This record gives sequence, C-alpha cells and structure tokens, in this order.
Amino acid sequence: MTKQSSFSEDDKRYMARAIELAKKGRFTTTPNPNVGCVLVKNNKIIGEGFHQLAGQGHAEVNALAMAGENAKGATAYVTLEPCSHYGRTPPCAEGLKAAGVKKVIAAMVDSNPQVAGKGLKILADAGIEVAYGLLEAQARALNLGFFKRMEQGLPFVTCKMAASIDGKTALKNGQSKWITGPAARQDVQLYRAQSCAIFTGADTVLMDDAKLNVRPEELPYSLPTDLPLRQPVRVVIDSQNRLTPDLALFSIQSEVIIFTTKVDKSHQWPHFVKQIEVPENNNKVDLLAVLHTLAQLQFNNVWLEAGATLAGKMTELDLIDEFVFYIAPKLMGSDAKSLLNFPELMSMQNTINLTFNECVPIGDDLRITALKKAH
Repeated sequence: MTKQSSFSEDDKRYMARAIELAKKGRFTTTPNPNVGCVLVKNNKIIGEGFHQLAGQGHAEVNALAMAGENAKGATAYVTLEPCSHYGRTPPCAEGLKAAGVKKVIAAMVDSNPQVAGKGLKILADAGIEVAYGLLEAQARALNLGFFKRMEQGLPFVTCKMAASIDGKTALKNGQSKWITGPAARQDVQLYRAQSCAIFTGADTVLMDDAKLNVRPEELPYSLPTDLPLRQPVRVVIDSQNRLTPDLALFSIQSEVIIFTTKVDKSHQWPHFVKQIEVPENNNKVDLLAVLHTLAQLQFNNVWLEAGATLAGKMTELDLIDEFVFYIAPKLMGSDAKSLLNFPELMSMQNTINLTFNECVPIGDDLRITALKKAH
C-alpha cells in the first residue's frame, strides 16, 4: 500500500471539511487524537462526524450513524487511518467495512503501534479501495502531541512567554501585572483549554499564588455547548518541597501532579494531589524524566507557563517544541528581568534557532508562534 500523490479538487474539499470537523474535538478528546470524518455519495455529503470524548464514538462511527443505510457505496474521508483494535470502542475499520463503503481516503497513517497500517489493510483486504496522503500536513498538525507521544515517547511542549518589546518579563522589583492586555490573557485561556497539562515550577506558584486553571468566562469564544469543559492537569516541579496545601493552586478541586526528588510526607495533601518522585539531576528534578512520565500518563500536549529559570532550563535541554510569545508594545529597560535564563553563549553558532510560524495581532499585543528548528 503506497501513498497516493494526486487527488481531485473534490477530494481536497471533502478532506478539508473533515479537518474542520476534527478541530471541534480539540478541547475534549485527550488522550485520543482529534479526528474528523465525512461520508460522500453521488457528490453529496451524507454523513459527517468528529471524535468528541475518549470512550465515546469515533469520528467514523458518528458519521456512519448520520448516514444510516445510505452509507453503502459511499466514500469516507477521514483525517487519520481508521483504528483496527478493540479499546473502549470497537475498531472503526470494521465499522466502515460492515457499512459497505466502497472507498476510504485517509489523510495519513496512524503512528500508534496498535494501528500503524493495520486499519487500512483490513479495508483493502475486504475489497474496499484505499488511498492515503491527502492534506497530510494539515492533518498531522491537528495532533502534534499525540504523534510525538507515539513516535518519541514524549509530549509536545509549548512554552508561553509574555514580554515587552525589549524582551523583558518583569521590572527589577518583580512587578509584572500586566505586561500584556486582556485579549492576550484571554487567548492564553484558549491554549490552556486545549492542553493536557499546564506545567510550571514552584517559583511561579509561590510568587504569583497561581491557580493555573482554565477560566471559562475568559475564553474568547465558547466551547461546544454539549461537551464538558476539561480542566488540564496542573503539573508543578518542586525539587525542594516548598509547596504547601494552603496555596491557591490547591483551592480548585482538579488534579495536581507535583514532581519532586523526594515525596513530601510532612503535609496532608488534598485527595486530588499526586506526588511523583523522579531521579535528580544536579540536585534538581530530572526534566526529561518528568516528560517521559507525562507521556506514560498519556499526556499529549503540555503548556509550559514558567519563570525564566525553568523555561530557560527546558530551552537549554532542547525540551521545548514550540514557543508562543505575547509581545506588548512596552519598553521596560535594561534592569528589568529577561525572558530566559541559560548559560552564556560564546559563539553565534551556539544560538538556539527557531522558525517563525505565525505573527498575529491579539488586541494591542502581538502573538508570535515559533517552532524549534529541525537539526
């Protein structure tokens, strides 16, 4: 089975619709990927669906339910290879086969080892025409975290930074509220809501008494009304066991994971708090071990909101995949605090190079998205 290189304009249009459907699940599907499906017969869409919640119907199942018996002889456009294994739901490949579709076009093969071509093989062995490779880059972009976890055993880490135009995050006296405007802060809530975890260090929690939750009233537009809001897990690095249960972080009853080098038994922690002991590296929590643990816990996307020390260390260790910079039209001067702390670079050849992905106005500020440059 080889990737197809040419598709019709109609094929592209229907797959683009499936990709838009998949995006509707971006707040709720974790740990599963976002997937959309469109069923077409006689050049008309007869069914469409997207995966909404883990454990509930996959995109193909929802599209087949909409099409009913009319699915026989239809073409299915799906953003990810139909699954082939029994999990909490039956295999979608078997569902498409049973419905009698004549053709399946998948945007890409699933890198999940439980699938990895097996779904397409089930369909092809049943005499169904199979093709894949349509709008693959756009489909992959839907699930960067899921694919990184499947392929590398690590989550996709996005580091959020808010700074003045001269790259400063706080005045010398520590004041930082607010560098960016309300529109940028609303935009952050949207990113948080799409993440599996909000990741920070004890310094940030103690300095800001931060809750690190999603505030629905601040979301720039509403989530799908029929799906519950999922609070990301709050993840905190606390090498020296400085956190205490009376902090605002623990006033919200949603899951908190504290990574430490030695479990703190001196406090009575709330039931939703889990401490995980990981190896130390230079008297600090081993950050790579933390990310491997998060991947084992099925975290796809991690949103890093941390100070210059932790964010700098993550950058130095090459553990960040994407940066989201909110840049305010302010100048804060040379004595103000800088974005990132990491060792002095002695050569321009050692600079950390990024690729700009997007630059858009958000209220009075700019949001600049930059990806780690491929080595």
